Amino acid sequence: MSDDTKTEDSATDTRIAPTMPSSIPEAEVERITTDLIGALKTVYDPEIPVDIYELGLIYKVDLDDDRNLTIDMTLTAPGCPVAGEMPGWVENAARGVEGIQDVTVNMVFDPPWDASRMSEEAQVALNWW
Repeated sequence: MSDDTKTEDSATDTRIAPTMPSSIPEAEVERITTDLIGALKTVYDPEIPVDIYELGLIYKVDLDDDRNLTIDMTLTAPGCPVAGEMPGWVENAARGVEGIQDVTVNMVFDPPWDASRMSEEAQVALNWW
């Protein structure tokens, strides 16, 4: 799975695009991807009324053949007051996805987050247009 494009419907959302680990059937990777997006959409920065997925804070997601998930994420600002807690929230949400064996969350700041990473849904919610 990896991150990049933006669409409206999470079932066809390609910001987390599945790659096909050789030992996991394609349909299972797609289900895990859909469930992971749903799980990530339950995590909010307490100061912003938009989930971290729609904010574009998830940069990259990798699922290996052993069903271990690695998530690279960022924050809207390096000095965010929940910087120490948010990776744990993301890890806990991802661990709730059936079929995931282990989760590692890496905090990255390159490239720095900016508003262009937000989905249209997030922009509307924040009156940012």
